[in-house]
Amino acid sequence: MSTPSNLAALGERGAIDLIRRRLPAAPPWIVVGIGDDAAVAEPARNTLDVFTTDALVEGVHFDRRFTPPSAIGHRAMAANLSDLAAMGATPRLALLSLALPETLPVSDLESLVDGLVALATHHGVHLVGGNITRSPGPLVVDITAVGSVRRRHALTRPGARPGDDVWVSGTIGAAAAGLAMLAAGDAGVAAEDADVCAGAYLAPVPRVRLGGLLGRNRAASSCMDLSDGLADGLSQLAAASDVAFEIDPDAIPVSPPAAVWFRHAGADPLPSAMAGGDDYELLFTVSRRRRSRFEAVRKLTRDVPLAKIGRVVAGSGAWLVRGEARTPVAGGYEHFR
Repeated sequence: MSTPSNLAALGERGAIDLIRRRLPAAPPWIVVGIGDDAAVAEPARNTLDVFTTDALVEGVHFDRRFTPPSAIGHRAMAANLSDLAAMGATPRLALLSLALPETLPVSDLESLVDGLVALATHHGVHLVGGNITRSPGPLVVDITAVGSVRRRHALTRPGARPGDDVWVSGTIGAAAAGLAMLAAGDAGVAAEDADVCAGAYLAPVPRVRLGGLLGRNRAASSCMDLSDGLADGLSQLAAASDVAFEIDPDAIPVSPPAAVWFRHAGADPLPSAMAGGDDYELLFTVSRRRRSRFEAVRKLTRDVPLAKIGRVVAGSGAWLVRGEARTPVAGGYEHFR
C-alpha cells in the first residue's frame, strides 16, 4: 500500500496515528495520554501548575515559502517554553491542536511534528493530547503547555522596585534580521552573519534553565520573555510594576550580525533590534538584596550572556537615557496594529 501524499488522503485518524508514533514513551505520571477524550496527569508534589498557550498562524507568524515545517513546529513549542521560563517554571506537558489544510503534504506534517517533539523532548515535555481539524485556509499550530513551580518561586511581571537593576539575556535583533533576510530572499551580508540571523528566527532557544534558576533561587524581582521585542518588554514590565526604567542604550546587547544586516538595509540597528520580536530572551530585574543570589545563578549559567542595561526608578514608562537626554522607548510589536 502506498503512503498517502497529503492530508486529504491520510485522514484525521491517520494524522493522529502519525503523531502518536513520533512520540517518546510516556512517563508514569501520565495516567491517560493520547487516544482518549482527555489526558490525565498526576500533579507534581508540592508545586503549583503554570499554564500558557500560544497559537502560530500561517501568514501572521510564519511564511511557508521560507519557513521549513520542522522550524514551524520548533518555533511553536519555543514560544510556550519561553513563557514558562519567564515564570520560573519547569516545563512538564503540552497539548497540541492543529488546523491543517487538506492539501498539506504528509511529509510536511511529519517534519512539523518532528521539529516540535525534538524541542519538547530536550526540555522534558511530554505531548499528552490535543485536537486536529481541517482548515479551509491557513495552517494553524496551537499549543497549550503546563509547567510546575514551587510556591513563592514563581516569577511574575509585577515586583520591580526603584533601585533594582534591569537585565536581559542573550542578544537581541537577530531573529528580526533573520526574518527580514528570509523574506527578502537575499541576505546581502556575509554567509556566517546570515546563518546566525536565520538560525535565530527558525530555531530560537528558549531560556528554560535560566528562568528556572532565577525562580528557584528567588533571584529576580520581576521577569518576562521578549517574544514581542525588547521595546515592548521594557514598557510592559515597567507598567506592571508601576515604575520607570532608565535604560543605557550603549549597554543593550544588539546581535552583531543583526547590526550588520540593519545597516545594510539602511536602518538604525538599535531601534530596529529593540522593536523586532521573536528573540525569546528574558528581561528581568534584580534588587540589591538579591544580588548575591543572582550571582549564584550567573555562575550556573555562564553559557548564557547576561547584560545589565539599566535601572528602575520612581515614575512611569521606559526611557533611553544618554547623559541629560531622555527618550521614551518606542512600542514593540502588537497585534491588530
